[in-house]
Amino acid sequence: MSKIVVLGAGISGHTAAAHLRRKLSKEHEVLVVSPNRNYQWVPSNIWVGIGRMKSKEVIFPLEPLYKRKGIGYKQAKAISFHPEGDSSEAKPYILVEGVFGDNLGKQEKVTYDYLINATGPKLAFDMTEGLQPATNKVYSVCTYDHAEHASEALHKLIDQLKKSDKKAKILIGTGHAKATCQGAAFEYILNVEKELQKFGVRDKAEITWISNEYELGDFGMDGMLMEYNGFNMKSKDMVEMIFEDRDIKWILGAGVTKVEDGLVHYENLEGEYKTETFDFGMLIPAFSGHGFQAYDKDGQNITEKLFRGFMVVDADYTPRPYEEWTVQDWPETYQNPSYPTIFAPGIAFAPPHTISKPRKSKNGTEIFPSPPRTGMPSGITAKLVADNIIDSIKSGKESLHHKGSMGNMGAACIASAGYGLTQGSGVSITTYPIVPDYIKYPNTGGRDIKKTFGDIGLAGHWVKLALHYAFLYKAKMKPFWWLIPE
Repeated sequence: MSKIVVLGAGISGHTAAAHLRRKLSKEHEVLVVSPNRNYQWVPSNIWVGIGRMKSKEVIFPLEPLYKRKGIGYKQAKAISFHPEGDSSEAKPYILVEGVFGDNLGKQEKVTYDYLINATGPKLAFDMTEGLQPATNKVYSVCTYDHAEHASEALHKLIDQLKKSDKKAKILIGTGHAKATCQGAAFEYILNVEKELQKFGVRDKAEITWISNEYELGDFGMDGMLMEYNGFNMKSKDMVEMIFEDRDIKWILGAGVTKVEDGLVHYENLEGEYKTETFDFGMLIPAFSGHGFQAYDKDGQNITEKLFRGFMVVDADYTPRPYEEWTVQDWPETYQNPSYPTIFAPGIAFAPPHTISKPRKSKNGTEIFPSPPRTGMPSGITAKLVADNIIDSIKSGKESLHHKGSMGNMGAACIASAGYGLTQGSGVSITTYPIVPDYIKYPNTGGRDIKKTFGDIGLAGHWVKLALHYAFLYKAKMKPFWWLIPE
């Protein structure tokens, strides 16, 4: 009998737990440990953030589902990792602390045979002074409750604009010099622009994109060359076309350092320190690891064996110049090299390097996007980790036949550009591979142009909406849920 502990119940953790439970007999225990009571379909937070969906439409409670499916569940947060056990516990374990009800503040040792760290990122708002959501007129859509606050503030501003001749400034983008998740901010700015149109106040608002990207359409992926309407087009030109069409201004190469009431401070790549005023803002924070500590059986700190901010896996972390980075640096099994029963799929693993070219301001400040790791690769890597654990348990020996690197993995992203069955829109982008392979595809920006393409239109909205319902169906583990791909 094996016990598999999954830390986190987001896309990676929930996906891994679902596949483990479906494919392993009941003699094996699957236990999810997460501080969250609800599963949330994060991509639809954008629609919550404009008031087109309620939070109840993007979440559901975890405990009843796990109970029905035979998955154990503890509402707790991980405190420290003990992969060798200690003087009183021979088995490896995680020290966890309850966060709700009678278990609030209580710590316990949760032992395991296999551990999947799917804790994802910490939303590091504290890395930018004044960036706390719903303060200083700045908001977030990273969680469903943040998105609700953003919607309330946005519609309050819209009501003010409808009732007066007031002009407003809206600022959306990244809130840290090395923030990632530009795609979510891109979706949100297009949806906000559409909402202003719907309520007849677009002419009263100036909308500005602020980002640490060197060029529009970088998205933390060094941009891409894609096929669009039969022509090859750079993502830079595509996004520029979209912004110009919607009269959205942009500020690039900006590392936000501080937010005050309606005022952003930032440094640009020229080394200039500037400010931008706004009446409503949504800025994506930096993502970081959770600051976990790790100890050996004697209580000695071994954190460096498990973490470089995020968890160390089978990647090549050798420091090298940007020009020498290759797709082979990226992990394939997401297994920790020091402790082979520990895995970290999704956003929990430490990337070997950035994907976008690193850049510094003239003052020496690093300003460029961190690597994005979105829902599709998070689900794919979680499933392959689960399948390797399943094979290892069934064969009685380590099996790592299932592999998948972001250097040979594609991703399909549909960015909502306005909600509505007849008036909605979406920007559909498929890229392969996620990490550009400049050796294999030297003439097309490191990507296979036959598998990298973009489109804009109402069909994209329909697909995005269909995916919302399909993936919630899958997450609720309804009949034949596994037939829906990651």
